[in-house]
Amino acid sequence: MTKLIATLIATLFATAAFAQAPAASAPATPAVAKAQAKETKADAKADAKETKAVTKADAKEAGKEADAKADMTVAKEDAKVAKVKAHSKASKTKAKAADKEAKVEAKDAAAPAK
Repeated sequence: MTKLIATLIATLFATAAFAQAPAASAPATPAVAKAQAKETKADAKADAKETKAVTKADAKEAGKEADAKADMTVAKEDAKVAKVKAHSKASKTKAKAADKEAKVEAKDAAAPAK
């Protein structure tokens, strides 16, 4: 029994030692390193293109929103101007009507006195 336990413990330590040791990697050849660098560069270029396209689309959308807001502001200002003009015209019309009424009343007041 002690031999069995000793063997199990020795096996445990042996596997632990192999698990911790880093695997020896073969040194990269210049051709492999060059290919990896090329692939990395191509990936970076693709990412940059994608980022540029997204940024451009966002800017275009933001420009459209800004144009829409500006159009809305102009429309509101135009509506305000039209409203002011309508009120001004209405007040002038009321003033003219009041003048006509005053003239008619003055004529009516002057006619019975004769």
